[in-house]
Amino acid sequence: MKKYLVILFCLVGLAVSQTANALSMQYNLTSNHCTNAAGCGAPGTVFGDVTLTQTGTTVDITVGLNNPPYAFVKDGSTDFLAFKFNGTNVALTDITIDPHSPALVAVGGSFNGDGTGSFAFGINCASCANGNPGSFSTDILFHVANATIADLTAANSNGNVFVAGVINTTNGATGPIDATTGSVPDGGSTVTLLGSVLLGLAVLRRRFGKN
Repeated sequence: MKKYLVILFCLVGLAVSQTANALSMQYNLTSNHCTNAAGCGAPGTVFGDVTLTQTGTTVDITVGLNNPPYAFVKDGSTDFLAFKFNGTNVALTDITIDPHSPALVAVGGSFNGDGTGSFAFGINCASCANGNPGSFSTDILFHVANATIADLTAANSNGNVFVAGVINTTNGATGPIDATTGSVPDGGSTVTLLGSVLLGLAVLRRRFGKN
């Protein structure tokens, strides 16, 4: 009995640890601010998503667009940035970007293009041409050290959490697409493991509780 209890309690600790250290949130890019809104996408279109995962004291962020037909674009309506975000107590030096083609850099400033509100940080493609010739569809992966997901997901004064510069490559329509509401992705193996552990503890308690 003691052997099984030790194993089960170890698994409980593992499940709780995974839940605390690998928390994820996902934001869909759905709010269409394109000048030609219909050209960018019909109402209800999900242009892409932003996934944040807490790994220790670092937040890993993946920004992906649903391509085809959507791609990142360098456009004045998004301050010529591919992606914009805010961060509480975040310094530019905390941000690192995975190798990417074309090369990307993190930038700081006051970015408030085209009515989507103010942002303090952006992901920039310095070598990209403006518009469709400089567009790219490869996911953007970057990391913010010494931060939590909550530090990176406070909405700005316009209610927007993230903004991506997007082009519909079928017709050339461009503009900012924002994300406002996050959700927890499918809990997957961690939730399954924790549920199984708790069920095992209940079974053992009923079986051996009277002994």
